[in-house]
Amino acid sequence: MLLADLVEAWRAVGATRSRNAKVAALAAALRTAEPDEVETTTSYLSGVLRQRRTGLRWRSLRQMPGPASSTSLTVAEVDAAFEEMSRVAGAGAQGRRTALAEDLFGRATADEQHYLRGLVAGELRQGALDGLVLEAVAVAAQVPSAAVRRAAMFAGSTLPVAAAALTGGVPALEEFGLQPGRPVRPMLASSATTVSEAMEKAGPGGAAVAVDSKLDGIRVQVHKRDGQVRVFTRSLEDITDRVPEVAEAVEALPVGTLVLDGEAIALTADGRARPFQETGARTASRLDVETLRAQVPLTSYFFDLLHVDGEDLVDSPGHERFDRLAAVLPPELVVPRTVTADLAEAERLFADVVSAGHEGVVVKSLDVPYEAGRRGAGWVKVKPRHTLDLVVLAVEWGSGRRQGWLSNIHLGARNPSTGGFVMLGKTFKGMTDEILTWQTERFLELETRRDAHTVYVRPEQVVEIAFDGIQTSSRYPAGMALRFARVLRYRDDKTADEADTVDMVRALHDR
Repeated sequence: MLLADLVEAWRAVGATRSRNAKVAALAAALRTAEPDEVETTTSYLSGVLRQRRTGLRWRSLRQMPGPASSTSLTVAEVDAAFEEMSRVAGAGAQGRRTALAEDLFGRATADEQHYLRGLVAGELRQGALDGLVLEAVAVAAQVPSAAVRRAAMFAGSTLPVAAAALTGGVPALEEFGLQPGRPVRPMLASSATTVSEAMEKAGPGGAAVAVDSKLDGIRVQVHKRDGQVRVFTRSLEDITDRVPEVAEAVEALPVGTLVLDGEAIALTADGRARPFQETGARTASRLDVETLRAQVPLTSYFFDLLHVDGEDLVDSPGHERFDRLAAVLPPELVVPRTVTADLAEAERLFADVVSAGHEGVVVKSLDVPYEAGRRGAGWVKVKPRHTLDLVVLAVEWGSGRRQGWLSNIHLGARNPSTGGFVMLGKTFKGMTDEILTWQTERFLELETRRDAHTVYVRPEQVVEIAFDGIQTSSRYPAGMALRFARVLRYRDDKTADEADTVDMVRALHDR
């Protein structure tokens, strides 16, 4: 497949606001890919390089040779070039990497160079997020979208699923299943502003629901197989070595094979949640784990069971999974949970959880299966204040005491219909000197371009924002703006694909 064909598909996606048209353009490109190119093509259409690091920086991309007059590059050749760049190491590595990049860009036309720069800088992720690509795979392969989503849930990645769908159809997709030791995409919770609203969503008609304490920790998925335990984050990163006490708690259970979903949290001596930053820093650090463990010990709580000793429970209704969880784990490892249809009782539980220093509650249907990677009405979270998980789109340089720091952040909500982000306002409130120092370094790493006052960044960093209300505003494209927005914390445990949507913000605005 020529790179030019992929670039044309990318331009077609960016030229329309119609979700159906985007899916059609992506599907047409996928159909033209050779079998051994499908994974790379899928990755590029998602705006993501297959290589985690290339060593190329945005500034170096501006110094590439002039464009070629005609197209010749194939997708396979581009992937091979980036792969070789990612493997360069040792003395003279930078020079060798630059020579490889210059050779690649020198063979690319102007349009192809523009696309490659965006691919390296991560600027293309706005154009085709994972959900759109999964739909396109289903259309291109002429298979049910549900079969593609289910396979992606078990695979933890879209790329092998695309290859399977386009080369083997439904039978190939059905070969993907839950494998202890391989993480699955986690089930997500939608939001509600009141316990009453959450109960109506999760248990319509007054049905009983499970009311779980929402702990302010790090989401973990723990797999036990053949005596070996592995711990994964919600983004499916393996952090086993960083959280030994989490692994040890599951290793000690008298069960051979397990897949658990839960939280790891740092608590004070009286059981209250320590600041989220302490839990986040503890689980992010690879250095001197034993000292950190002594200083900031983690406690494990699990709220779902996906597999136990050869039995998959993903498709089982919630009440069965919850009952099996309570039977397999000791009470101290199970998240506090109450099953009730009584609104007054649920509201009392919410008040108790918040007073104990935790985030709120998650109201869960007792009937739905584990819908990995989806945010539906089966699980609904309620917090005591208005908060949103948004994506930073740009940052302005500070002035006065904040001179030299990146300060005022531009906030964007995810737009599922376009795969992009819609700006809802700016804020510099709630930032300590520590946060300013961290975010200056972080956003310079994500920089794609800048002007005199603003650094524009790849839309990757999620930030949790508290606000007092949402007002109508003609200043921003969504026609809305957040009132008194302030930073609560940066969410390194979430990806931009998990940010709150502009549709949800609009629903809050309309209420």
